[in-house]
Amino acid sequence: MKKLFVFIFCILAFTVNADEKKTTFSKEFLDKAQSEGKVVVVSSWIKYCTSCASQMKVLNKAKNEFDNIEYLTFDVTNKEISNLLNVQYQTTLLIFKDNKEVYRSIGETSRDAIYKAIKSSI
Repeated sequence: MKKLFVFIFCILAFTVNADEKKTTFSKEFLDKAQSEGKVVVVSSWIKYCTSCASQMKVLNKAKNEFDNIEYLTFDVTNKEISNLLNVQYQTTLLIFKDNKEVYRSIGETSRDAIYKAIKSSI
């Protein structure tokens, strides 16, 4: 019975954390958003990463609270994008403004810290 409970718990945890993870990043999207004067927030993730899911939940809420910001995500195992952005770890958060990277963190999931970084980039 205990093994069944652990198995069900693991399945549910992985299912919840895998939700909403998809690559929306492309160099073209980044360039277009920057040419339109938008601040661009980019986050990296990997399948079944709990800290990635936590960061994405904060960013999904931020989408509704901040204007003129483009949010892009990518799977860190995509080496083409990872190399382009010099990202080696999941849960890396980048913010670009005026065609420059103005913020970078690894593993940040705190709503307050992420919102502070976004606000300081606007």
